[in-house]
Amino acid sequence: MKSLQKLILPLLVLAVIVVIYFLYFAPKDELGLFSAFDTNNSANKEIRIGIVQSKEIVEDQDNGISTFYGIDKTGVEYLVQVPFIPSSELKRRTTIKLSGHLHADHFHASEILD
Repeated sequence: MKSLQKLILPLLVLAVIVVIYFLYFAPKDELGLFSAFDTNNSANKEIRIGIVQSKEIVEDQDNGISTFYGIDKTGVEYLVQVPFIPSSELKRRTTIKLSGHLHADHFHASEILD
């Protein structure tokens, strides 16, 4: 009986740690919100967005950028400018995780995170 009592507390602590990890720290694949960004702030933040495949994806190798339309979880679309990535790669994906900031007319990503 005493050995069972000694196991209960460590098991409870382990269960709490596992729950906290899955609720707060586990990677999430849900889309973010463009509204979480301030157009007056150029600090980069992370966001996962959907790639709108029905609109044109433009490669500009000379300037090292690609542009496409991205959509957030509320359905808001923005023109997205990212470091160069081939359009074939963008067409293969449904979502993309970026680090960047929002301008009034487009989202500028400084880095592709996945």
